[in-house]
Amino acid sequence: MMAFHVLLLVVVPSFIALGLWQYERAETKAAVVELQEANLAADPVPIEELTSVGGEVAPEDRWRRVTVTGTYDPDRELLVRNRSGSGGVGMHVLTPLVTEDGTAVLVNRGWVAQPPTATESPEVPPAAQGEVTVTGRLQVSETPESTGIHSRDGLPEGQIMLIDVPAIAADLPYEVYGGYVELVEETPAPAAAPEPVEVTKVNTGMNFSYAVQWWTFTVIAVGGWVFLVRREVQDAAQKSEPAEPDTVSSTTPNKV
Repeated sequence: MMAFHVLLLVVVPSFIALGLWQYERAETKAAVVELQEANLAADPVPIEELTSVGGEVAPEDRWRRVTVTGTYDPDRELLVRNRSGSGGVGMHVLTPLVTEDGTAVLVNRGWVAQPPTATESPEVPPAAQGEVTVTGRLQVSETPESTGIHSRDGLPEGQIMLIDVPAIAADLPYEVYGGYVELVEETPAPAAAPEPVEVTKVNTGMNFSYAVQWWTFTVIAVGGWVFLVRREVQDAAQKSEPAEPDTVSSTTPNKV
């Protein structure tokens, strides 16, 4: 019984702490959802209001819609591997859009299906020719820490794993704005285009559920402890009660 008491002293605080941890994660995700919804609903603004050449996108500006006008540079287009779309795993098409002053913005034009083999190139609708005005969602540069994706060697030419804007910009002949843009619409509209990238919704329900589960385990553990303690007390009380005296029954001697 003593071992059970010690175990309970370890388990109950652990369950409570795990529940609080999951609850805090749910609260953090809920704040992200609120920011996401607010930014997606905001009116588009010129990209230079939220980021700059060689700068970074502030976390609170992620998902804000921005506008930028320029000309695509298809010769320096990149394909981002292992991205999900309606057809499963495929690639995102990342194309620099060069503005009038010679600076550029990386535009994620959308999703295309995976080619049959790793050495083949997918079918990619060509970028629009001439000057276009792009409206899209501003995103922060990707890192292994923020995505769980790691770069690797040996990829086919023109293919990458991460949209690491500073690394990509280092290989381009012009200066590049911080962050990148997920294309929502462009004017004039092209005859064909990759599948638009969908907004990834943040799910908070699982963390709230896990928090409730840990706290339920806490209640069960305490309830089990109370039940066992009461049973031990009852057993001890029964053992300590004096035994009732035996009643000697008188018997009538047999007559011979």
